[in-house]
Amino acid sequence: MPSDQPTILATSGGYRFGDRTRFEFDGLVHHAVELSGVTGRRPRVTVLGTASGDQRGMADDLHEAARVAGFDLTNLHLFPMPNLDDVEGHLLVQDVVWVNGGSVANLLAVWRVHELDAVFRRVWEAGVVLSGVSAGSICWYLGGTTDSFGPELRAVTDGLGFLPYGNGVHYDSEGRRRPLVHRLVADGTLPTTHCTDDGVGLVYRGTELVEAVTEADGKGAYVVTRDGDQAREERLEPRRLPTP
Repeated sequence: MPSDQPTILATSGGYRFGDRTRFEFDGLVHHAVELSGVTGRRPRVTVLGTASGDQRGMADDLHEAARVAGFDLTNLHLFPMPNLDDVEGHLLVQDVVWVNGGSVANLLAVWRVHELDAVFRRVWEAGVVLSGVSAGSICWYLGGTTDSFGPELRAVTDGLGFLPYGNGVHYDSEGRRRPLVHRLVADGTLPTTHCTDDGVGLVYRGTELVEAVTEADGKGAYVVTRDGDQAREERLEPRRLPTP
């Protein structure tokens, strides 16, 4: 069931430790499903673990989380080859596509080899909610900050660009993220950049940022803009999501 317009939920969260399972889906994943507008049946969610090399153990954990949440979940693997015959056809009938974290640089390279950059644009335009955490957030933007290349954070500037901004993830939990975002915006490497503390997500309808939401108390979202040769940061107060 597609959303009524192209929708992205870009996050620095979505999971919590489970009682009987390793993970459970937290408020942000449930909100992605809510944004899809699905009613009357189990939500269809496809997860991509490309950024971490399609780890099968993680995929199994997410199936358990989906069972608890009442979702029909499919893992789309690209290693060693795509596990679905018709990837685009499958994605077009999903309610939510969720992309996990890891190396955004590797994710983008692998997706482009399989022409998923063009596929995801068509899926987005068809109204399937695109979402994800960390690398699975940055990928939808023009770029952001990443440790894809080693322990020292660097800029990545070849994101899919569905959203015409930069993206800063883990803004409160990794101390090097904020100053690097400020430096990259100030020198023009990144455009206006939208950032999330852990547990926070940003909702876009089309390319317009319409709301910040959070599954954790005391967290924030931020817009960093260029002001001459410096960066200016504005805090956005997110709406608290219910705990599933």
